[in-house]
Amino acid sequence: MNGAEGLLDVVRDVSEIPFLRIVAVLLLGFLAARGVSVGFARLGERVPAAVRVRLLQAVPLARLAIALAVIVYVVPRVVAPTPQNLIAIVGAAGIAIGFALKDYVGSLVAGVVAITEAPYRQGDWIRIGSHYGEVRSVGLRAIEVVTLDDDVVTIPHGVLWTDDIANANDGARTLMVVTDLWLAPDHDAGAVRRRLQEVAWTSPWLDVRRPVAVVVREDPWGTRYQIKAYPLEARDQVPFRSDLVTRGKAALRALEVRFVERRPSAADAPGAPDAPSGGAG
Repeated sequence: MNGAEGLLDVVRDVSEIPFLRIVAVLLLGFLAARGVSVGFARLGERVPAAVRVRLLQAVPLARLAIALAVIVYVVPRVVAPTPQNLIAIVGAAGIAIGFALKDYVGSLVAGVVAITEAPYRQGDWIRIGSHYGEVRSVGLRAIEVVTLDDDVVTIPHGVLWTDDIANANDGARTLMVVTDLWLAPDHDAGAVRRRLQEVAWTSPWLDVRRPVAVVVREDPWGTRYQIKAYPLEARDQVPFRSDLVTRGKAALRALEVRFVERRPSAADAPGAPDAPSGGAG
């Protein structure tokens, strides 16, 4: 009886609770949050890339504001707002959450941290574990990442506590694309570097305002050339890399150099770092 009486002391009298208004506010909050996500995403497809990045970054903050507004409206209309009641509710909620929803709440807390510190935002290209792709949405509990294979991966914010997060563009319009080509060691490295730089600078996908670099290093299986350049937009990275590989191989064949042929070796064993899968990647 004491527990029931305590609960009745916390909750308002049934006749004082505006149930219809509470349901209406909850429904409006849900529709508003959904409308912000869908509306901003559609609007982002019709505006310049720089504007789209800023627009999409505002979505999680807008949804968080809507959720807080709904909570602020509903709670005082259900709970009698006395100091004792607030302490009791917070204590009971903390115990229940701590035991039953530890992982979920951990993701929610990490979500608030992600929204405020912004290690990733909508429109960013990130790598978490084995997943790489564009952040499609940032919710309070998890993010949705669209991979290069057009898979949608839902990742809880809790990875902030356990995994490293690589952000390729960090809110910028473009990102660096690294394209690898492997050649047999016996060739004129200077001529190859110059030719690959020409290939990069003449690509229709290249952002000419950013630098282009061709990096060379010797691997056990041959000489690796890395073209490091920026496409016009982050979403252009796949056609940009394909263009560099296609035209790069054609240009190198004109120099009569030999590409690396795959041969079984210890370096190709599972887990060996940076083992090539063919002449270009």
